[in-house]
Amino acid sequence: MKDLIIPFERLKIVDVARVGGKNASLGEMFQELHPLGIEIPDGFAVTADAYRLFIQENELEDFIRLELSKLDQHDFSNLREVSSRIKERMLKGTIPQVLADQVHSAYQKLCEKAGRELDVAVRSSATAEDLPGASFAGQHDSFLNIRGNEKLVSTVRSCFASLYNGRAIKYRFDKGYDKHVIALSVGVQLMVRADLASSGVCFSIDPESGFSDAVLITGCWGLGENIVQGAVIPDEFLVFKPSLAKGKRAVISKKAGSKTKTMVYSEQGGVLNLDTDPDKQRKFVLNDEEIETLGRWSVAIENHYGMPMDIEWAKDGVTGGLFIVQARPETVHSEKDPFILKEYSLTQKGKLLTSGYAIGSGITSGKIKILHSPAEAHLLKEGEILLTEITNPDWDPIMKKAAAILTTKGGRTSHAAIVAREVGALAIVGAEGALDVLKTGDLVTIDNASGKIGKVYEGKLQWTSINHNFRGLELPKTKPMFILADPDKAFDLSFFPNQGVGLMRMEFVISKSIRIHPMALVHFDQLENELERGEIESLCQDYSDKKAYFVDKLSQAVATVTAAFYPKEVILRMSDFKSNEYANLIGGSQFEETEENPMLGFRGASRYYHERYREGFALECEAVRRVREDMGLVNLKLMIPFCRTPEEGKKVISLMEEMGLKQGENGLEIYVMAEIPSNVIQADQFASIFDGFSIGSNDLTQLTLGVDRDSEVLGEIFDENNTSVKWMISEVIRVARAKGKKIGLCGQAPSDNPQFAKFLIAQGIDSISFNADALLKGIENMIQAERAIKN
Repeated sequence: MKDLIIPFERLKIVDVARVGGKNASLGEMFQELHPLGIEIPDGFAVTADAYRLFIQENELEDFIRLELSKLDQHDFSNLREVSSRIKERMLKGTIPQVLADQVHSAYQKLCEKAGRELDVAVRSSATAEDLPGASFAGQHDSFLNIRGNEKLVSTVRSCFASLYNGRAIKYRFDKGYDKHVIALSVGVQLMVRADLASSGVCFSIDPESGFSDAVLITGCWGLGENIVQGAVIPDEFLVFKPSLAKGKRAVISKKAGSKTKTMVYSEQGGVLNLDTDPDKQRKFVLNDEEIETLGRWSVAIENHYGMPMDIEWAKDGVTGGLFIVQARPETVHSEKDPFILKEYSLTQKGKLLTSGYAIGSGITSGKIKILHSPAEAHLLKEGEILLTEITNPDWDPIMKKAAAILTTKGGRTSHAAIVAREVGALAIVGAEGALDVLKTGDLVTIDNASGKIGKVYEGKLQWTSINHNFRGLELPKTKPMFILADPDKAFDLSFFPNQGVGLMRMEFVISKSIRIHPMALVHFDQLENELERGEIESLCQDYSDKKAYFVDKLSQAVATVTAAFYPKEVILRMSDFKSNEYANLIGGSQFEETEENPMLGFRGASRYYHERYREGFALECEAVRRVREDMGLVNLKLMIPFCRTPEEGKKVISLMEEMGLKQGENGLEIYVMAEIPSNVIQADQFASIFDGFSIGSNDLTQLTLGVDRDSEVLGEIFDENNTSVKWMISEVIRVARAKGKKIGLCGQAPSDNPQFAKFLIAQGIDSISFNADALLKGIENMIQAERAIKN
């Protein structure tokens, strides 16, 4: 007789036809990766031959074929009825005695190894499952916390029946597997006591952008079904692979999810989903050491299989140990062409109604249709936007019909997110307030084109889309670089043709993510405004040292951008808020004086060494030191804005060394903005202090011409092409080249005006930095300029 039961220790990935993708992968990892220190819970597979024996002895084959022949293959209007009849008949079937005996025997061997009766997870594993291009995510049933021989055998039969779930039948038709002979294996695996700890999902690449140098880890308290089902918004961690390889601090981003539910064992068997204690909701489910361990394991699994992987992990609350409980190929980016990109952008502003995690990049509009269960699927019209609390696999047959999908729960590794990516649908998950602000019939626009956060706007807004093909694209000799503010866009933008980031604006991170004036954190006890004290207490509630809040947030944002473009250089400009902008931060008004002309006031380098901000600058420097030294991202360079005199430059360089940032150490380069006429007039002296220049054309133009850059009345006079401004630019380039220093320019003019690009390149500039929406046009102008100069 053919094998009906095979233990994991005898399975390899080549056994997919016998035990399905899930079990074959578990056996492969148990044999090949467990010896490397990756913990895989033991278990066994009930084979596809066992399934076929069950079908044969219960005379089900002809019945199933007949029922499937009745299926409406156009609208699938009778899918539920066909599925129900097949499953009902299968669940009444008798498990052959020989199979029951072998299941009992294999289960008893597991129990004997552990010295007690065990709880096991019982998971379906179809023989066409986990192939690149088809995840079968959640199509078949799994059961947790199963104990005892009789319960186990009954559960195996339930898994067999789930091969004909309505969603699984439809999925096979959509993927073209309906003509294939398909069977179902069942995996029986030791349960990790994650109900007493935590669990989650790892992707060995960023699942949204396809960025390959980062591992995304999500986690929740209790059993991981809450993440897969999208019942909670999980914690998210990003691990940078090159930092792992160098033995450096590799966790570049940590975002806490609400984790409102915790799934635990029920004493009666099965599971319960309980409310999570509010204090526990705010805590991360893993510490940094555990995050990095999962990151290393994910990389090892990816390397072993030679492809990006989707991995499930669990932490045992009794032993504290981490385990990998499943691994399958990532099914979306394996089929994408990395050189082809469709870029969307809104051309209208609108009222923001709600937001959540963006799944898929694009923009669409449509009317909201709120549905509460898949049974209401017939109410959804083609092109409507489905809004519901969570989705499970029963929703799959209707997800293609929606223009977009909105869920109020779930994270980027939830079922809704995985299936939306696979079918190419736009989705926003974890939009917690959506059901409070939206109703059926509301016309909205979904914007998933502006970073990791998807936004829902009121009404139908206008947008544009452009198709890009970067294959074989020629880059100019002069470096085209990005001007970048939002870290959430970094991974996506890294796929554009570029030579790094010529200007990362720190101010965006401080105003959008940190929101608190640095000095209000340093001197929190002296803060007079009680309302602001309360806001700061709320934002920093997980930090005993409020200064650490600033350093954590800033270092993670900078690390995300620096990692996205690694090993290309990323030039971070230290803070360049003006006093009125600083005053708008929480707690800021107490630490800022009112100035008549903030543009020419207490800003840039002058702040850094002044007693009124020096301690705040120390926080900026500590965040940068952490990124460069602790994380090993030495491609990060620094830039000092609005440095009025060489003496001021020397003070700042000296102060930065005191704060752990020594120029030249570990390749640290510090540039200066050339944006004040004094920077040009004394360029040779600045060149002896700094490693290079970046021309800030807006400030240099306004200060050369004496024109307020924001003045509508004098708008026509503000012009980078003015002879005086161009002289300033050419002169500072001349000095930089003579001194062997790097020099670039950040601004819009080279993309708007081909002649300005030609002027810069003719002067010998090293790099030109553009906003993302202007980069490709800028590259085109640079190439034309280089050709014209050459000819």
